[in-house]
Amino acid sequence: MNGKTPWLLQFSGLEGGYGDTVVLRGVDGGVRAGQVLGVLGRNGVGKTTLMRLLTGGLRPFSGEVAWQGKALEQLAPFKRSRLGLAYSPQEGVVFDELSVSDNLLLHLESRDMSRYAPYLEAFPRLRERLRQRAGTLSGGEKKLLAFVRVLAEGKPLSLLDEPTEGVQQENIDLMAQFVRRRVEQGAAFIVVEQNLGFLQQVMDTLLVLDHGRCVAQGEAGEFDRARLAGFLHI
Repeated sequence: MNGKTPWLLQFSGLEGGYGDTVVLRGVDGGVRAGQVLGVLGRNGVGKTTLMRLLTGGLRPFSGEVAWQGKALEQLAPFKRSRLGLAYSPQEGVVFDELSVSDNLLLHLESRDMSRYAPYLEAFPRLRERLRQRAGTLSGGEKKLLAFVRVLAEGKPLSLLDEPTEGVQQENIDLMAQFVRRRVEQGAAFIVVEQNLGFLQQVMDTLLVLDHGRCVAQGEAGEFDRARLAGFLHI
């Protein structure tokens, strides 16, 4: 990746949390087009808070978030989505009362499913359940549904929070292939993940959080499996 490529999304001095509780403290980072930023850390260290600050679900206490150099802090989530940010949260990833197909089509103007063809071929379980209520899917199947919906949007930047949680290994490998294919086409991703195998397959750079602070950051090649595992047992 050319280090001179401009930042697509960049954040600096980012601090935020809930009420009077500060969860994230002074975190810097960013992602460029054609790149995956992995975010790693134990449970409760601020990973999801970071994603909410970047997507607009939370307003930062301080710090900056910029899209192609323009400040985002005051923009609502739907306006960030219009700019080119897609988001799959860790929880509440699907509309349980709607069918699988309606979950895939709800945000589209037409009911054309053609954009989903390669994903439904790769994940036949979803294709078999298109008419089924999404709430009846397993946790891993819901994650797959959310993953497919976000990637098929084709936006410049997708933020995925624990996308492989509960997903079978063969499907995790396919998910990694889809992410890298989109990256080769110039898309960018920020991926919060504790599945080290998936993370190593997709990431170009890494940001490690602990107690709301960045404790390590760098290129993917700087982090072997043992070092990554160590961050989950700090």
